[in-house]
This record gives sequence, structure tokens and C-alpha cells, in this order.
Amino acid sequence: MKKSVLTRYRVMAYVTGVLLVLLTLGVIAKYLLHMDGAADFTRVIGIAHGWLYVVYLVFAFDLGSKAKWPVGKQLWVLLAGTIPTAAFFVERRISRELEPAVEDAAPAVAKA
Repeated sequence: MKKSVLTRYRVMAYVTGVLLVLLTLGVIAKYLLHMDGAADFTRVIGIAHGWLYVVYLVFAFDLGSKAKWPVGKQLWVLLAGTIPTAAFFVERRISRELEPAVEDAAPAVAKA
């Protein structure tokens, strides 16, 4: 497996995680604190998170299929983008698991 597959998954996990935390804070500000401007903030962040979550799903599915994960693990990783802060923990665990495999698959550099 190429390192780029893991890298793009990691980037999208962080982006999705940050947007979901911001969306959660926006919803709290909108419905519990009744703050002005929270509705617009929540709408913009919600749309961004929705579209980027789809990209996250594609990259996570690609990673899982190349890593040959069982269905349960694949679903666990795919759903991590829907639970605030879960994407950060799942990303770290997956990265630690797959980094040795990615490093072993890297081609050796020839010395001159």
C-alpha cells in the first residue's frame, strides 16, 4: 500500500474531525446559548462538513479495501466522522497500525 493512501485518509480525518467539533459548538451556541450569528455559522460549517465527510468516506473506504479490513472495522472507521472527536482517536489508532506496513512497502533508495 502506498503512503499517499494513508496520508490522504489522515488529512481528511483531521479535517472532518475539526469541522464536526466546530459544528457541535455551533449547535450548542445556536440552541442552548441563543447566540446571534450562530445559525449562519452552523449552516456554513454543516454544509462544509457534509461535503467533506463524503470525501472522507471515499478515502477511508479506499484505505480499508487496500488494507483488507473486515467489514466491522471498515464501518467503525467510516462512522468515526459522525461522532465528535472520534475521528482523531480512530485516525491515530489506524495510523499506528498501518505505518509499519506502509514503511515496509516503500521502495529502497539506491545509494550512489
